[in-house]
Amino acid sequence: MGRPVVFGRNVPVRRTRGSAAVLAGLLLATLPAAGPAWAHDTRLKLEVAGDGATGVTVRARHADGHPLDKPVRLVLTATAAGGRTVGPRQLEPAGEGQGFYASGPVLAPGSWRVTVSAPRPYTGETAVEVRARAAQSAPAQAAPVSAARRTAAGESGWRWWPVGLAVLAALAIVTLVVPVVRRRTKRV
Repeated sequence: MGRPVVFGRNVPVRRTRGSAAVLAGLLLATLPAAGPAWAHDTRLKLEVAGDGATGVTVRARHADGHPLDKPVRLVLTATAAGGRTVGPRQLEPAGEGQGFYASGPVLAPGSWRVTVSAPRPYTGETAVEVRARAAQSAPAQAAPVSAARRTAAGESGWRWWPVGLAVLAALAIVTLVVPVVRRRTKRV
């Protein structure tokens, strides 16, 4: 038989070390997921651009490049040649996702110096030159098809389907009947 197994002092030590290793592994696995949230401070990086017409768009992120996890308050001011000014105007979050903001049509056509800033508790300010343009009109649409043409096109399609069905039936009959007739003529 062999020697009986005797639990000595080293068994509890092994269990303690194993438990500590598992706990350390879990801790190390969860820290990277929580790490970026701890790393953010109140500084923001603001990317400001014109929207192609008379509005302004902004993408706001944390200074370390991570996306915002909640909406922040952004304020727009703009000045143009001749002393024209717009703002201060609060920007609203846009539907493109978190961190995207849009002003809507606020600028007159021309060249503008646009400044977007984030008030307390956040810090961040960006100033850029934006060229506002008049909004373009929608492309011309094709003339609508008259009801008479739609009816004529619809009726012409309905007129031809019985003819097409008759042609298909005739081809099926010929395909089936011709071999039978050939067999009978060979027998005679």
